[in-house]
Amino acid sequence: MRIRVIKRYSECFKRQVVEELEGGRFDSITQARLHHGISGMGTVQKWIKNYGRNHLQAKVVRVEKPDEQDQIRGFKKRIGQLEQALGQTQAENVLNATFLKLACEHMGMDVEIFKKNSDGKRSTGPKGTGQAG
Repeated sequence: MRIRVIKRYSECFKRQVVEELEGGRFDSITQARLHHGISGMGTVQKWIKNYGRNHLQAKVVRVEKPDEQDQIRGFKKRIGQLEQALGQTQAENVLNATFLKLACEHMGMDVEIFKKNSDGKRSTGPKGTGQAG
């Protein structure tokens, strides 16, 4: 059975490696890693992220067409409108459920029995037809 060796580096050592990279002693992270015998491929990158001055980190640049920004604004506005409409619909559903409960209580009937008997039909028309008049 092989014994696994886990290396722990001191804060001072980590900062020294990052400073050497920032100072230009090494041309690349790989050179610094090999020089100091650091085996982890992402170890020095993590140190740069934690201790560096950000100029060695990759920058994210978003390139977009001129009309894309307008499309994004339009999509965000539409999402807001849809969220508001959804909220109104949910509020109406809560009110309808409350009205149904109150009406069933007034008639002395259980809500579930009423739902079962109505079978999803509307009774707005003449009695027994299930159609609007």
